[in-house]
Amino acid sequence: MEALETFVVESTVREEGDAYRSIVADIITELVLGGAIGRIKVVVRPEDSLFQMAVILRGSQPTVKLSDMASVEVSNQMRKELTISIDQEKYLPELLEKLWARYGRMKVFQPERKTLKMLVDDTGSEVAFLNDMVVADPRSTLQSRLVEMAIRATPEGFRVRYHSIDGHKFVFVASEDPLKPEWIQEAQKMAAELTEGE
Repeated sequence: MEALETFVVESTVREEGDAYRSIVADIITELVLGGAIGRIKVVVRPEDSLFQMAVILRGSQPTVKLSDMASVEVSNQMRKELTISIDQEKYLPELLEKLWARYGRMKVFQPERKTLKMLVDDTGSEVAFLNDMVVADPRSTLQSRLVEMAIRATPEGFRVRYHSIDGHKFVFVASEDPLKPEWIQEAQKMAAELTEGE
């Protein structure tokens, strides 16, 4: 796990604080979030049935277009065939899903690991479309992994939950009981305190 700038876990029961710190660290490692999270603070108050988390993310990652990871060319004008040559395989599964959704599985072929071939109706407009096509949005997958991290760290039975992401701040609050507005405000204040001095 990449070192976090700030990693604070507070609990009114000291032993629980140490246990939650270990749990949260393990979850961050499992979900490969160490590079995305800069600062994190967790507060557990068992007497109030309350779990709060504030996370400050490191710099945001831009969307990945097909032109960022591959090149597209017309390989056979007569057959209206395009060839996509993959430079970065990291987003290949997402690319295949998008191509299958647009063209159908029967028109997309993968003769080699880093090569895709496909049949299209209009090669000119499809080359332009494909070069601009967003293959992956790391920010949206990051948000779902943050929510998963928070839920996994939450004490069992804390099924009433709130989360929000605003820019590079992620806030999560959970309880067994209905959430009080001041609990959410406390978590937002925690996030604001983590950003002081930026």
